[in-house]
Amino acid sequence: MSSTVLADEQRTGPAKGTPIADSLAVLGRHLQRIKAAPGVVILTQTMPITMLLFFGYVFGSALAMPGQEYRAFLVPGLLASTAANGIMTGMFQSAQDCHRGVMDRFRTLPMSRPAVPFGQTAADLLTTAIGMVPLILVGLAVGWRIEGGPLAALGAFGLLLLLRFATSWMGCWLGLLIRNEEVAGQLGSATFILPLLSSAYIPTDNLPGWLRTVAEWNPISAMAAATRDLFGNASPPADAAWPVAHPVAGTLAWSAVLLAVFVPLAVGRHARGGE
Repeated sequence: MSSTVLADEQRTGPAKGTPIADSLAVLGRHLQRIKAAPGVVILTQTMPITMLLFFGYVFGSALAMPGQEYRAFLVPGLLASTAANGIMTGMFQSAQDCHRGVMDRFRTLPMSRPAVPFGQTAADLLTTAIGMVPLILVGLAVGWRIEGGPLAALGAFGLLLLLRFATSWMGCWLGLLIRNEEVAGQLGSATFILPLLSSAYIPTDNLPGWLRTVAEWNPISAMAAATRDLFGNASPPADAAWPVAHPVAGTLAWSAVLLAVFVPLAVGRHARGGE
């Protein structure tokens, strides 16, 4: 048995035999792992700040947005992109554990099968909630403001975390399917294109017809429009596709679909192992 597996087992602690206790044990194990090797989390949390400063000051001067400052438009879009990054982090963490034999070791223990993916996604949700704080602070420093009421702002943060939770389940399933951390890392980098095919960084009004349709049915577009609306930065366009024209309902619908599909897929894949 490798030292990595032994260390992971020690962090996890003895199995309690109940789903909640087992999930909390796995949650603690993931938090300890992040503390010991925070590289991936730091990268995923600092990238939106880098993009805010680069896009906001380099491209922002070239983007004409009548009646609106581009950085005020960009910050909610970057928060929406952060919510979607659960695909990348969830995929890499699951694939890494499979590649190193940790998942196989978990399956030999008398613990609840759903506890492992639940613990992983819960840890990702917690670190994301904390990791959004620096982006919000930098956004406030460059001129972005929350113009809506406090309840609406709390609703926006709640939607962001809900979508992050849903996308992390999707990533968890993909990682369990791939089972190779190098491949997962390469595919995770490819997810960078998803926000580009949305309204996270630019309005979709002037996109070609087919591309605008693709962008507006992207869940990130609904999330970006919902955050802008709830933060009081911009109203959703009335002529957009349904998820963007009704962004709060659209985000809730997308999150529900992703959870309904990928929670059972991830739990079932973990239970079957490499079969």
